[in-house]
Amino acid sequence: MRTSRGTLDNKMAREQYIVGLDIGTQNIRVVQGKVEENGRVNIIGASQVPAVGLRRGVIVDIDEAVSSISSALERVERMTGVPVQSANVAVGGNHIACVDSKGVIAVSRADGEISENDVVRVIDASQAISIPPNREVIHVIPKTFTLDGQAGIKDPLGMTGIRLEVETILIHGATPFLKNLQKAIMQAGLEIDQLVLSPLAAAASVLSKRQKELGVAIVDLGAGTTSLAVFEENNLVHTAIIPVGSMHITNDIAIGLRCTIDTAERVKLVYGQASSKMMDKLAEVDLNKIDPEETERVPQTLVGDIIEARLEEIFDMVVRELKLIDRDGKLPAGIILTGGGSSLPGVVEYAKHRFRLPVSIGVPTEMDTVIDQVVEPAFATVVGLSLWGGGHSAGGMSMPGADVFKGLWNHKFVLKLRQWVKSFMP
Repeated sequence: MRTSRGTLDNKMAREQYIVGLDIGTQNIRVVQGKVEENGRVNIIGASQVPAVGLRRGVIVDIDEAVSSISSALERVERMTGVPVQSANVAVGGNHIACVDSKGVIAVSRADGEISENDVVRVIDASQAISIPPNREVIHVIPKTFTLDGQAGIKDPLGMTGIRLEVETILIHGATPFLKNLQKAIMQAGLEIDQLVLSPLAAAASVLSKRQKELGVAIVDLGAGTTSLAVFEENNLVHTAIIPVGSMHITNDIAIGLRCTIDTAERVKLVYGQASSKMMDKLAEVDLNKIDPEETERVPQTLVGDIIEARLEEIFDMVVRELKLIDRDGKLPAGIILTGGGSSLPGVVEYAKHRFRLPVSIGVPTEMDTVIDQVVEPAFATVVGLSLWGGGHSAGGMSMPGADVFKGLWNHKFVLKLRQWVKSFMP
């Protein structure tokens, strides 16, 4: 088990360090950022180790997961020389769900002026919905307020009225999975600053404010799952976790070519294309060059057909989610692909065809670093966690009532909500 390096010296105590921890199905990634005097986050350390004890974004073996997490943390500490004591942690898995909710209150003050307490109460009221007892709310995201029938209000503080309403998105997950995640992190000697839904963290490092205003979807192609977050008018509209990822492509290749998983992964990386139409019909893949124990030679188009079939399934499931909110083909800023699976050659062209929208690859921005590794789509989520912690989310999301929580830090609910708001303040 990882052990702490001891007490920080006075200089380190004055400096602000933020750590992001992304526990994925295939890899565990950690970045450590330092908040500079100009407010920007400088990524000074990063590590990536194979994940053990996880399946489809959730922990299935705590001991193995603890070992992997500890290894990733130790590598960062050796790189930076700064002990890692706490982190913002990404949460994913297909147990995550979101639901729209509303809250309604009567304004408390006699003169009808909206106070901080009114905003807190109405957001709190939006949580009064029935969710199963084994579910836990991760985020409560205010979208818009309505005051005496006037809709579309972003920040009602100081306005005058009688009836205040709010529309929110509640994101919740299965309590057992969340508890196992928290337990593994604590056993690795780490405290949790915030749990952040993985596509929201990725969006924080990749999406600009203009994209969120126009309408955009970020699709994070992970190993075990594919995450989706849709933004419009600078608000989160919808989020979903799809239980299929790029690892399933590797499994399909292993079955189709009757080879090992390791060989299938190498075939995907070396010869893979998002569609067989992009491949030379006469080209062959000599498996013997990858694994001396293999003797087969297979058409390269067969590999393309296998990849395309699974990509089609993933993208069709994304389209299904977009249809649920009537955004299929209606996002002016298009689709931003990120995550390790987005590095597959030809995936942008194929995605444009499937989504009928502009498509591009998203990489982390709005931070400084000399580590080339972190400026890759696979690091979008973990870099977003470090930006989230510093309140420097790229193109921050406009959150209602961003200043209404001053002086209310002792209330647990308000504390969490204030932390959320700070994450999106420019």
